[in-house]
Amino acid sequence: MAIKRRHKTSAEFSMASMTDMIFLLLIFFMITSTVVVPNAIKVLLPQSRQQTSAKPLTRVTIDKNLNYYVGFGKDKDVQVSFEDITPFLQKSYTQEPDMYVALYADETIPYAEVVKVLDIANQNNFKMILVTRPQ
Repeated sequence: MAIKRRHKTSAEFSMASMTDMIFLLLIFFMITSTVVVPNAIKVLLPQSRQQTSAKPLTRVTIDKNLNYYVGFGKDKDVQVSFEDITPFLQKSYTQEPDMYVALYADETIPYAEVVKVLDIANQNNFKMILVTRPQ
């Protein structure tokens, strides 16, 4: 009796190494996706083509004791009353019409205080940025 041998007509491809690579990629993407934290608050940041041409920034800060501070550009922040915020922002706007107003508000203050400052910006058509700290 003669033993018949089968000849392979086409090359066989082993899927084992391909399956290992797919599982490694799956594990890699699962681990890296847990590092990415989505932002719950949309923050409008100033856009710039070059880092040296950032737009001027005016700051309004509300601390936990409901004290208001304002500052323009690289000037030091000064404490003001709530009624003085609007004139300060209007004066800053006349100096630099492309300015952005950054609102730094302590997380423990009532939301109504933040809304009052947002209303000032809305009434005067200022570009407002709500500043948050990274987690």
